Amino acid sequence: MDTWYIFTLFSAFIVGAVMGSFSNVCIYRIPLRLSIVRPGSYCPTCKTRLAILDNIPLLSFVFLKRKCRYCQGKISWRYPTVELLTGIFYLLVYMRFDFPITIIYTLLVTSLIIISFIDIDHKIIPNVITLPGIPIGLVLSYFFLPHSIISALIGLLGGSGLLLLMALIYPGGMGGGDIKMIAMLGTFLGWEKVFLTIFLGSLIGSVIGIAMIILKKGGRKTKIPFGPYLAAGAILSIFLGNEIIEYYVNFF
Repeated sequence: MDTWYIFTLFSAFIVGAVMGSFSNVCIYRIPLRLSIVRPGSYCPTCKTRLAILDNIPLLSFVFLKRKCRYCQGKISWRYPTVELLTGIFYLLVYMRFDFPITIIYTLLVTSLIIISFIDIDHKIIPNVITLPGIPIGLVLSYFFLPHSIISALIGLLGGSGLLLLMALIYPGGMGGGDIKMIAMLGTFLGWEKVFLTIFLGSLIGSVIGIAMIILKKGGRKTKIPFGPYLAAGAILSIFLGNEIIEYYVNFF
């Protein structure tokens, strides 16, 4: 590897970590219906505006020893976790895809991370992300994405239709937010990968649900947010979808 390539990899990770810091703002403020732009970052405990040195992704958490400089309140592990995850995914997307697909997928992954943590905390998937994402995905599928707009439309209608059918068959098991989320993903991924996303998300959710029952962390009636599993399925489809679909077709 030459020096320039190593520098670009490092840059991709840093950009991802910075976007992860912004994602933390969105995760905290969107459910509270607060502006994600103003005011600047502040401590959620004492509301003190943070200085630049208090807001360096990953590093500030270490330097401040997990405490707010002003009120000594504990800083949640959520913050560096989101920054690290986003940085890693930006790096992986950069290594795997070419421009402009890299830009599109990094922003999609950022949206999925924000959706996942909001769903974990509040059991909601914000419309402010999914609804605008549907027309954006359709436009991008026409100009840039590696599938046709027809595939995007089928993914939109087929994916959301399948989850709507599941919601009608099992009332309370699937929320409207999940349906709108998969509609958005259908436009970004196309019909094949969106159905793969649903399958993988359901598989991951089932495995974790069974593990929770075995470990007595929940029961059969315990409500588990489905958004993070759909997000995990979507990310797997982005990176491994072609290989999984090809293997499936060849196997059968």
